[in-house]
Formats: sequence, C-alpha cells, structure tokens
Amino acid sequence: MTGRRPVLAGLALAILGGPVLAREFSGEFGGVEEIELYGLIGKMTAHPGKRNELINLLTAGTADMPGCLAYIVAEDVKDENGIWITEVWQTKGYHADSLKLPAVQAAIAKGRPLIAGFDTHVETRPVGGMGIAG
Repeated sequence: MTGRRPVLAGLALAILGGPVLAREFSGEFGGVEEIELYGLIGKMTAHPGKRNELINLLTAGTADMPGCLAYIVAEDVKDENGIWITEVWQTKGYHADSLKLPAVQAAIAKGRPLIAGFDTHVETRPVGGMGIAG
C-alpha cells in the first residue's frame, strides 16, 4: 500500500490536525456519537526534476487507508518543484495509525530521497464541502 498519504504523513509534512464535529453511528450504544475531523494542508518541495516521480509515489495505492475521507495532491503552478497535499481524516487517530503500517514505512523510505524540503504546513478544521458531510 505505497501511496501519497503514507509518504506525506510519514515524512511529517503535515502532522497537524484540527477538529470539526461530524456524526458517526455508534453500534455499541445504538446512537449517534460526535467525532472530530482532522485536516492537514501542506507544501512539499521535490528535488529539481523529481516532482513527477514524487507525485506518482504520493498518488499510488491510496485506497484502503482506513479513516481517510479526502486526499488531494496538486502541483504548485508557480513553483515547478512544489506539491500541495490536502487531507481530511475521520479522526487524528486514524492518521496516526496509518503511519504505523509497514507499507507506509516502506513508502516513507522510498520518498525521502525525492524531497528537498517542506514548506507550509497547517492544521485545519474541516467544516463541510463536497465530499465531506458538514
């Protein structure tokens, strides 16, 4: 499961999180439980000429990441080496758990040599929008 989310997360691009209230069914209590969404937005800089290779790594095999509601990788149009990553997780715990997977650790090792550095990284409070129940 080598993918964009694991590399981004594993390389600590944006290990920051923000809460927002959402509702999730709680089977144990038979009711509705409030949870906090966790949002990350960060900019990564690839080594010159390595952006496409890094994007391919970041976007490969990202299915089956429990708790991830959105994962978007975008090229920075003003920086030929810049990559922006936006993530929304059901909880901060899901994000943290993803970093422990062996496949994630392997992706981190593979991606590290392609990265020149990290720039902006912020935590967000997802409150709604397309793809997110507000």
